[in-house]
Amino acid sequence: MSRLAERFRQLRGRGRTALIPFITAGDPHPDLTVRLMHGLVAAGADVVELGVPFSDPIGDGPVIQQACERALRHNVSLRDVLTMVQRFREDDPDTPVVLMGYMNPVELMGYAEFATRARDSGVDGVLTVDMPPEEMGELAASLAAAALDSVFLVSPTTTEERMQAICAKAGGFIYYVSLKGVTGAANLDVDAVGARVARLHGMTGLPVGVGFGISDAATAARMAAVADAVVVGSALVRRIEANQEDLDAAQEAVTALVAEMRQAMDADAPASVE
Repeated sequence: MSRLAERFRQLRGRGRTALIPFITAGDPHPDLTVRLMHGLVAAGADVVELGVPFSDPIGDGPVIQQACERALRHNVSLRDVLTMVQRFREDDPDTPVVLMGYMNPVELMGYAEFATRARDSGVDGVLTVDMPPEEMGELAASLAAAALDSVFLVSPTTTEERMQAICAKAGGFIYYVSLKGVTGAANLDVDAVGARVARLHGMTGLPVGVGFGISDAATAARMAAVADAVVVGSALVRRIEANQEDLDAAQEAVTALVAEMRQAMDADAPASVE
């Protein structure tokens, strides 16, 4: 059983919704990333989503775009990101890590080499924003050969037919984009999200995580009531940006928000079913 599958199995037994924080590797400085990953886990993260810096992150809003720029100023590459995961694994063999990024760095490395290096570094899943399932053939095969999960996005405008096709090819969990737009947008409709998540549950046995627009503990708790996982990114990256000159302050600000979200999500969680 993969780390992702095992983690979600454990969480179901405890009646707990996964909290998946996102940070961009190398932002604001490469020296912070590994210790921040550990800090996120200590604060209550169940899975860590690690962004691979890219010069044209078309699915992201200005907050994460600027995070990529900060990381790229330190020349953080895909190989560097994999090294960071490997260093994280030295002290944490259990917490799943999902890489989120874009195809250019992966294509530059080569699909097979990337999958092998990612597996050997301790990566568990890969989400490539600009690679739809229909075009994943060679990469999907390489990831499967390395026992890595292919995580896919589903949006509010995804048709029923396409949702079924995505669910058939996905692994780890389905990432439901809670609203139209890019990361960092707002105006969440929890009831609409809940209805969409229910439709996905009818198509797949995979967990469904919800992300985009989750900026505070109260919203995280509301989403936790309708989803198997809550993904939060821009709200954390804003705190990094605000403290980019002080790495200790950046870590403290980010982990404090994650801890607040974890506490709020757990406050009304149902009793354990184990």
